[in-house]
Amino acid sequence: MSPRGRAPDRAQWPEPAIQLRSWSTAALALSCAVGLAAFCWPLLVAPGAGLAHATDAPLILGAVLACVLVVVHLALVDGGMDVKAVALLGLLSAVGAALRPLSAGTAGVELVFTVLVLGGRVLGAGFGFALGATTLGVSALLTGGVGPWLPFQMLGAAWVGLGAGLLPRAPRGRLEVAMLAGYGAVAAFVYGTAMNLSFWPFTLGADTALSFVPGAPLGDNLRRLLAFTAATSLGWDLGRAVTTAVGVALVGAPVIALLRRAASRARFATPEPRHAEHRATRRASGATFE
Repeated sequence: MSPRGRAPDRAQWPEPAIQLRSWSTAALALSCAVGLAAFCWPLLVAPGAGLAHATDAPLILGAVLACVLVVVHLALVDGGMDVKAVALLGLLSAVGAALRPLSAGTAGVELVFTVLVLGGRVLGAGFGFALGATTLGVSALLTGGVGPWLPFQMLGAAWVGLGAGLLPRAPRGRLEVAMLAGYGAVAAFVYGTAMNLSFWPFTLGADTALSFVPGAPLGDNLRRLLAFTAATSLGWDLGRAVTTAVGVALVGAPVIALLRRAASRARFATPEPRHAEHRATRRASGATFE
């Protein structure tokens, strides 16, 4: 009950679609750590170290898929996710996968980020993480876009959805939409920079002012990365940021209301642990429980 004695409005505060408990939270944190290492390891190599990128993508893809499956599995086993949440995850992943071919490749326009931001916001951080990874994976399978870039795209999109679910809950109405639009624009730029980091150390050689230098101070290589981003992908990142912000601003309010209504009606299961259920059964039957 609220301080005034009234139950909270479930349409305004729906339960997360994936309840992050101890094991699922640990799996999610491990997934993020693995992903961060996959992006950033070249920045930590010793001077003169050779960089090989041709064989690591399948390993990273396997790790990403395993982490997503582990998070979802632990959520199911731990009682933090039910079949309605799985169905909603599949539905929104299909929507995002269908939108992506309509926009990707045209001046950096990415309609799918609007789905990730709004889905993660309403349905929670764990759901946003799974939604980002599955949406990009399904889209790649549908369009033949499977390649060394896919695991990094899945990780980046998963973090976009995760971050949306971790934003402050307090803003509502226009303030909420404005916050999500701003977040979407920033996330689009960060996503583009992260995608550059995934291949930049392996592409230019060592003969340009924008090249990655193994073993150089971290600050120097980050400056080179930002210069490379400004010279090569800034226009695409700007298009993605503008598209995401405008998309959230235009459809944010009705989509948020629709998702909150769906989440409220779904009443995502939050069952008690097995031993608690057993105790309740014993008490209902009149047996003593020690």
